[in-house]
Amino acid sequence: MSDRTTHWDNVYATKGEAEVSWYQDSPATSLAMIRAANSDHDAAIIDIGGGASRLVDALLQDGYRRLAVLDLSANALDVAKKRIGKAATTVDWIVADATTWQPTRTYDVWHDRAAFHFLTDPDDRAAYVERLRSAVSPGGQVIIATFAPDGPEKCSGLPVQRHDSASLAAELGPAFELVETRSETHHTPWDSTQAFQFSRFRRRGS
Repeated sequence: MSDRTTHWDNVYATKGEAEVSWYQDSPATSLAMIRAANSDHDAAIIDIGGGASRLVDALLQDGYRRLAVLDLSANALDVAKKRIGKAATTVDWIVADATTWQPTRTYDVWHDRAAFHFLTDPDDRAAYVERLRSAVSPGGQVIIATFAPDGPEKCSGLPVQRHDSASLAAELGPAFELVETRSETHHTPWDSTQAFQFSRFRRRGS
């Protein structure tokens, strides 16, 4: 078990769903950007680092049928499964590190809120992007949300790499074109604020 896996399993074993800074009761920006990326309810969507996020609940309620959630922590995914109930059987739950995972299929939408910014090592970011490129279909869309340049320098006791759309574009490379970017002020459960940026890219090709 990697140090990253140990860290996140411990977080979700010792804290409640709403006791972490990234908790959102309603993931409105993520949901709006996924709708904008692909409104087809048969679109294959993967949420990277989804953990216990309520995005999968919102997507199911919205009518999306081909969903996958990937996270390092089995504990985090178990929280989401129990919350969703019977509908959890329709979701592909993947316990894996996005830097070492070997995708077995492709997706129309790749969504990541607050996972990529934990990759402070350039080699880890390159490994993540390699998996992303193999998993996103031509014409598919990539949504990555990170702390903005004026956002926090740490999260959950770990350093982060803050980004804007330009730095993300440089990480993804010329095969991906920037479609839109949005800013979000996230309110934590204890009423502090965090500056996030969301960037949406389209994989070139048809």
